[in-house]
Amino acid sequence: MARRRQAPQPGPQQPRIIQVPPLDVSAPRSMRRAGRGTVLLLLAFVLALVYLVYVLVTRSAFYMAKSGQTGYGKIVDRSGDVLFDGTQPMTNYEKGHFADVGNLIGDTTGQMSNTVAAKNIELLANYSFLYGKNSGTVTLKTTISHKATRACYNALGKKNGTVTAYNWKTGEMLVCMSKPCVDTALGYDNLDKMPEGSLLCKAFSPMVPGSTQKVSTLIAAYEQNGIDSVNAVEFSCEGSWVNATGGKINCHKKKGHGRQTLNEAFANSCNPYFAQLVQSRMMPLSAIIETYTNMGYSVNGAKADALTMDKLVIPAASTTLTNKDEFETQWGCLGQGKTLVSPYQLMLWQGAVANSTGVAVQPYILASHTDIENRVTVLGTTQKTKRFFSQEAAKGVHEVMTDNAQKHYNVSLGKYTCGVKSGTAQVEENGKSYENSLLTGFCMDEDCPVAFCVVIEERVSTDMSTAQLTKVLLDALRKEGISAKKTAQ
Repeated sequence: MARRRQAPQPGPQQPRIIQVPPLDVSAPRSMRRAGRGTVLLLLAFVLALVYLVYVLVTRSAFYMAKSGQTGYGKIVDRSGDVLFDGTQPMTNYEKGHFADVGNLIGDTTGQMSNTVAAKNIELLANYSFLYGKNSGTVTLKTTISHKATRACYNALGKKNGTVTAYNWKTGEMLVCMSKPCVDTALGYDNLDKMPEGSLLCKAFSPMVPGSTQKVSTLIAAYEQNGIDSVNAVEFSCEGSWVNATGGKINCHKKKGHGRQTLNEAFANSCNPYFAQLVQSRMMPLSAIIETYTNMGYSVNGAKADALTMDKLVIPAASTTLTNKDEFETQWGCLGQGKTLVSPYQLMLWQGAVANSTGVAVQPYILASHTDIENRVTVLGTTQKTKRFFSQEAAKGVHEVMTDNAQKHYNVSLGKYTCGVKSGTAQVEENGKSYENSLLTGFCMDEDCPVAFCVVIEERVSTDMSTAQLTKVLLDALRKEGISAKKTAQ
């Protein structure tokens, strides 16, 4: 008989174990994202605060200068002579001390915008976020020679004009004088009585270049044909010449120069010779335009970048060339018509001819800056421009210009070894017709490596010549010893 299984007897009850899921103490995903966002915002705030402090410390002088709520320091020439003084009234200086540099150096009144002071007012601010206002003397040192500037200014006498010159080896701007000139020490109360152009540095202003333009045209010829081919060309001048479309090009010598070589025509500044060169098969219009464009001209309205020198702005040269068989285009290639070039740009090209490379040393006018804590920062360095024209063209023009100076300027320029090109610009302005006299070139002497452009407005035969004014310039710069001592930093 099968045994019956007995039911289990009840015993002490065992505690019931309930499995509890682990507690999730982490925040919801949305809260985690919000936390990261908060951290990023705090980080951005800290970085912005750091940047604000940096700006306040490093740029406070700029904003204070712009607001006019600060004192200003000094601008001095290469030898330390004061050209602007913001630490005391400029009337404390001898009478006329600033009369020759006013429209270049300027001041902090805002009357002139394209001046050293106006363009670099931040560097002049006598203010520091850490040390406050007028706690030191800020000094902006330039490369300008005040003595040479004054010598040229005085030599012009009652005539107006401009003289611009720089060291074509180092780039130091030495003279940038324009007359008439505002005397910044006298202020602007009589502004309506000042001669026209008193607030403008004419060295930077495009003007009719006259026969100095023939340098650019000769460069175009060399670029297209080479030195030997161009130098072999001869044309006749009978006092005038009629081009292919019936336009008449007159020579300043009514009887003409007869049969001429290139060197003779260059020295004679013969319009018929160069007009025939422009019309010849040697000079395709496209080649002339290409050369001019490379040199920095705005041709036929095309965009050309303005030149700059330590924030100073110099408008680009410009001309209109549409048909090389017609009078207007030929006239433009001879420096008249619609051709305009600044003396500064003429000077700059001469720097590229003087070194026979087609590349100039870039002019600069600011040498160094001494801040409110007497720390000196060097500003000016020797740098090169882009290539304006080929080395062969530079050498060809160099030879023609030095030949011209040796044969025709020995008396007026003295013993200086130079290359030069003169020009007479016919100007019609405000219903008035007159002639400006120009001379552009370079000096090769080791103790006077200078490229220059000199302009005497409304010059007549009894006035000082541009060559004589150039000698005044070179004498003053040589006396200062510009090659022996680069501007003291």
